[in-house]
Amino acid sequence: MTEKIERLKTLIIGSGPAGYTAAIYAARADLKPVLYTGMEPGGQLTTTTEVDNFPGYPEGIDGPTMMVQLQQQAERFGTEVRIGMATAVEFSDEVGGIHKITIDDSKVIEAETVIISTGATAKYLGIPSEQKLRGGGVSACAVCDGFFYKGQDVAIVGAGDTAAEEASYLANICKKVTMLVRKDHMRASKAMQHRVESLDNIEIRYNTEVDTVLGDQVVEGLRMVNNVTGEKEDISITGLFIAIGHKPNTDIFKGQLEMDETGYVITKGKSTKTSKPGVFASGDVQDKEYRQAITAAGTGCMAALDAERYLATIESPEEVSKA
Repeated sequence: MTEKIERLKTLIIGSGPAGYTAAIYAARADLKPVLYTGMEPGGQLTTTTEVDNFPGYPEGIDGPTMMVQLQQQAERFGTEVRIGMATAVEFSDEVGGIHKITIDDSKVIEAETVIISTGATAKYLGIPSEQKLRGGGVSACAVCDGFFYKGQDVAIVGAGDTAAEEASYLANICKKVTMLVRKDHMRASKAMQHRVESLDNIEIRYNTEVDTVLGDQVVEGLRMVNNVTGEKEDISITGLFIAIGHKPNTDIFKGQLEMDETGYVITKGKSTKTSKPGVFASGDVQDKEYRQAITAAGTGCMAALDAERYLATIESPEEVSKA
């Protein structure tokens, strides 16, 4: 016998601030949401040691604890949180259509609405010393973690607009920012390049890459290598920021939803509506501009409200049978 297909009002895929906030609002609206956590329960914040910029935590909170509390709040209102990963989807083109989602390559769920909150994964260099010190001074978000390095010397890796913007941000709070650019030029727009070049406490090192991040428990320095001459140089820093891009976790939605050239889900106007009726996207999976926990949570709220309003516009099978 084949496993019975489960039918849901609302399925939430992903368990970061966006997914859990969507779950809180959907549960309170009696949409009986089921949330699947994905491969990284809690999302990117589980790799962050201290969250100081989320409203309501005057003393700050560590990322994993915050995610546990968000999960508990979602469960308090009736959300069913399950460990598992969506591995395939078949979204309906029809208003009121049923969407089919496969979990862990085996279980099939049919859902009237789907909220996608699968997030985006920051790209790292992939060298052992960098991976060892993630959370100990190596970060992929200057806006999130830069405050902890106020008045200190830091370095940033990257050459695009995001790297230039984050270098400028760090220059306002740090003593010195060393910017490592792999090629002999930056990819950032001319306006962003001019901004970086105009700041006295930013030193740009072209043709330069990270050889080794120095330090045992925390970042203490950086060994740089000139990729033209092979010359190596050590500098003392307390923080290293990686700004070489993010990859939205949208591979399973390709061919199903409208996306931009880098794979971010495109939403309509100021809503979380995707190109398929009844499918909504929230958090970093559709946001390449802000990428903050608070903005992700905000769009999670929006997605749940959009789902609730969508369901209100379509007749349920019970109403049809009574007609």
